Amino acid sequence: MTSQRITFATPFTRRTLVALIAASGMAGAGLAVAEDGPYPSRPITLVVPTAPGGTTDISARMLADPLGKALGQSVIVDNKGGGNGAIAAIAVKRADPAGYTLLMQYSGYHVITPHVSQQKPQWSAEDFRPVANVLSAPQVIVVREGVPAKNLAELIAYAKANPGKLTYASSGNGSLQHVTGAMLEQQAGIQLTHVPYKGTGPALQDLLGGQVDMTFGTPPPFMQHIQAGKLRALAVTGKARLPSLPNVPTAAEAGMPKLDATSWFALFAPAKTPQAVVDRLTSEIAKITATQAFQQKAAEQGASADYMDPKKLGDYSKAELARWGDVVKAARIQAE
Repeated sequence: MTSQRITFATPFTRRTLVALIAASGMAGAGLAVAEDGPYPSRPITLVVPTAPGGTTDISARMLADPLGKALGQSVIVDNKGGGNGAIAAIAVKRADPAGYTLLMQYSGYHVITPHVSQQKPQWSAEDFRPVANVLSAPQVIVVREGVPAKNLAELIAYAKANPGKLTYASSGNGSLQHVTGAMLEQQAGIQLTHVPYKGTGPALQDLLGGQVDMTFGTPPPFMQHIQAGKLRALAVTGKARLPSLPNVPTAAEAGMPKLDATSWFALFAPAKTPQAVVDRLTSEIAKITATQAFQQKAAEQGASADYMDPKKLGDYSKAELARWGDVVKAARIQAE
């Protein structure tokens, strides 16, 4: 039998082949296919909406190495702080939706910023596809050395005796730290002075340097400084004490039962990212967050590995958007 060469009337390009594979359902059967080959065929960038040093940045870097090994490609962390998360969000929104530019999102930006912006929003939650939640962490109330308060009750008493004297840092106007500070002011009947920064990293530097008195934030960037005695943790704004800070009471234990604020850090992709790509990423992240090494590292940082699949993350983020909208409205907070 002699072989015959089959020819086509029109050029049969790789692009055509990819389209046929996608249409046949093969791409959804565990093989993510992109125009330049099986996904991923080149490095992936995780865009972080904060400066280096904060929990969002730490979350991205904790994920980048194991995810890169699982996918067989480098995963690069790119910090694009500023604009209450807008700079990073817009960059990812406008990126080619092929799965090579992803957003490691901070919950405060995702569910609070839309409520506080005075300008026409340049992005919304609908511009992104949920991929997976990675970490969750309550906030911890910390003060610098020199602040005359060893617990939350003493801090409140000092603030009442000195209205506006205590300054607190946040990662920006309308950030979760800002809103938590406003909640404490309302519930305790005190007056604090808010000092916004472009991320937790710069805020932490000034806190350690004595330029501001206190802050609210997720534990990872503060842990080493708390353990070294450079910062004092007064309370945790979650429902339970942290294993890494067993002697620090919850806000409820300290007499503030309604001061409940937990941050989460999740991966999102541009809205038109193919389902097969999202599935591949989600699958690998589920495996990574389930490992003892990842969970232990998260616990050491005062956080917890808290995987959510795309549906659960999407539903949860919508519920959080509504909850924090009520808080922002009551506090009358607006971003600059």
